[in-house]
Amino acid sequence: DVEITVLTVGPEDAKDALRKALSMGADKAIHVEDDDLHGTDAIGTSLVLAKAIEKAGFDLVVSGMASTDGTGGIVPALLAERLGVPQVTLLSEVAVADGTVKGRRDGDAASEQLEASLPAVVSVTDQSGEARYPSFKGIMAAKKKPVTSWDLSDLEIDAEEVGLDGAYTKVETAAARPARTAGTIVKDEGEGGKQLAEFLASQKFI
Repeated sequence: DVEITVLTVGPEDAKDALRKALSMGADKAIHVEDDDLHGTDAIGTSLVLAKAIEKAGFDLVVSGMASTDGTGGIVPALLAERLGVPQVTLLSEVAVADGTVKGRRDGDAASEQLEASLPAVVSVTDQSGEARYPSFKGIMAAKKKPVTSWDLSDLEIDAEEVGLDGAYTKVETAAARPARTAGTIVKDEGEGGKQLAEFLASQKFI
């Protein structure tokens, strides 16, 4: 008796991601869209998500570990704080049973087994499960599943709390990453090891 709701905050084309999630098995979707959200930072995003999740109702919130643009990885923790529930982050394995969520967090030197009582927020890594792909049947079924649209007024959020005006952080400038330069080629004529050691020392690697 599990109902899965997918939620996103973004412009009109964000619905594409929701439709894909529905075709992969989710039951319903919620899309929060408002022109005043443009420029919202992580803190504002967590506010919008928290309000939407509270309005929808929840037992367990599952998120990714970081966005593909800012890659801050702080929204799950901010979300848990706003919702007033435990957080278990960066899980490579997740299981839910008897009102508890359990998971494994893998570090550089060791793995931790963690658990929290529900309701809770968890974030997962790309190692947390096998990829699921939409089937033709799922794609057709997704067209009939409900997608609810909310704006800031539906969530009782003032425009001043989000967007660029409400942001605690702003992107001042952005620049393309410079092209990779050709590496140094060392021809080993009996001195290759010495040249390699000198190069590593000059870069303070050794």
